[in-house]
Amino acid sequence: QVQLEESGGGLVQAGGSLRLSCLASGRTFSTYTMGWFRQAPGKEREFVAAIRWRDSSTKYADSVKERFTISRDNVKTTVSLQMNSLKPEDTAVYYCAARMGSWIATTRPEYNYWGQGTQVTVSS
Repeated sequence: QVQLEESGGGLVQAGGSLRLSCLASGRTFSTYTMGWFRQAPGKEREFVAAIRWRDSSTKYADSVKERFTISRDNVKTTVSLQMNSLKPEDTAVYYCAARMGSWIATTRPEYNYWGQGTQVTVSS
């Protein structure tokens, strides 16, 4: 059973930075793709970034390109999301997700496993 646990959320001023981490356990993740999604109040959960564990290929939503960086640590089995130049519109609950396979998926139904989420609040 795959388990995902997010950490690192919090309150930050606009222009600041935060780093989210997702501890993954229960499997060997070399054949998995890992993603970050976010959900703001009253909105759908949306794709943020994803990384293919095997070769660290990445994909980003247009809204976060050049500001966010996704990475993975093979030894610690963690996936991180470095968020820079944060904006109030980045405020949301951020979720870590995992799917088996090498396709770098960008939609919610394509992911099988989800963490509980961590709150990120960016003040103006």
